[in-house]
Amino acid sequence: MPKSKSYHEKLIQDLKNPLEAAAYIEVVLEEGDPKMLSKALQNVIESHGGVDQLSTQVQELYNKLDKMLSEKGEIEFYSLNSVLDALGLHLAVTVKA
Repeated sequence: MPKSKSYHEKLIQDLKNPLEAAAYIEVVLEEGDPKMLSKALQNVIESHGGVDQLSTQVQELYNKLDKMLSEKGEIEFYSLNSVLDALGLHLAVTVKA
């Protein structure tokens, strides 16, 4: 019997697609939970080969952002925007249904 992929492995594989990653981050942002956002960013970064694949400057911004999310539950927009930019993503605003 063939082994199935774990949920996490499948998620990381799916997040390699920029459209999937963008939708994933967008849904997490809608939830408004800083811990979920932190985990979602970790997953997207993992799908891009890990934090070591980011520039030193973006690694520092990501670490600062992660610390803010875990300690204060707040985010600095420019840090989030820089990390998303390095992952080939950007924030989008849409009209509520």
